[in-house]
Amino acid sequence: MQIKNGLVPKYFRLSKIATVSRAAKVRVDWFDFYRTHDSNAALTCRHFGISRKTFYKWRGVYAPHHLRSLEDRSRKPKKARQPTWRPELAQAVLKLREERPRWGKEKLAPLLRDKGWEVSTSMVGRILKRLKERGVLREPICSSISARKRQRPRPYAVRKPKEYQPRVPGDLVQVDTLDVRPLPGVVLKHFTARDVVSKWDVIEVHRRATSNTASFFLDSLLARMPFPIRAIQVDGGSEFQGDFEEYCQEKGLRLFVLPPRSPKLNGCVERAQRTHTEEFYELYDGDLDIVPLNQALLQWEQVYNHIRPHQALGYLTPQQFLIKSAKKKGG
Repeated sequence: MQIKNGLVPKYFRLSKIATVSRAAKVRVDWFDFYRTHDSNAALTCRHFGISRKTFYKWRGVYAPHHLRSLEDRSRKPKKARQPTWRPELAQAVLKLREERPRWGKEKLAPLLRDKGWEVSTSMVGRILKRLKERGVLREPICSSISARKRQRPRPYAVRKPKEYQPRVPGDLVQVDTLDVRPLPGVVLKHFTARDVVSKWDVIEVHRRATSNTASFFLDSLLARMPFPIRAIQVDGGSEFQGDFEEYCQEKGLRLFVLPPRSPKLNGCVERAQRTHTEEFYELYDGDLDIVPLNQALLQWEQVYNHIRPHQALGYLTPQQFLIKSAKKKGG
């Protein structure tokens, strides 16, 4: 095989190039172009959009008969940093950490210095890291009685994707609960569902907020919303898990759950809760039993959806908004 001007014949390179990475193949193209254009480095760099420093670095290692010379090399230093602490110190750190498994380097270092060890906080951190890598130090298993509440995995509910934007009524209905305390010692659980586009509300009250009562409310919601519902958004409350989640899946409704501590993402229904508190509960002086109270709420729901103008809808009622939207769509 003859090598002319440092360029390996094409047929030979093609037989070898399949064994190298994509990045190396790109670099092979650089030097093909370079050799066939009078070894003009400036022209090659402009053509491929690379710096001269990069080009000359690879030209210095390129062996035309050995294409693997253009492969990326490990950047790991030839001489790795070796531990500078004595084994006795590592044992002291291990013993102290096993006694105080939740304490980090900042707390362990002063205790070690009190025991006579000359050690910095960063060195304690490096020792802990090395002990973990060797498998000598193991973190304690978290107990289920931990004060920190961890979110359970949801079998069906998911975070609402950013690209999911409600555009027509029914695209997204926000659901939330409200504690109503009309008398000392009396606590009622008020459910509100609001369509974020039309501002149409469905409301209902129960003695308790459980996944079972939330499922009953879902039946009322599907029956009383004047349009099909495609997605529901709830917070992480226990009433919106279990039976409720399974029921949403059974009905084919997308279920979005909010991230922790983010009620502002359910702002529409939160605002509705305030309205129902101020304009219904604070003025209501009737029977507080569930049946008559729900009858009164149903009458208020009719007023809210058919009579009360909404500033967010340009002072239309939700019913007028739906009629106007239907005409616009039909026209």
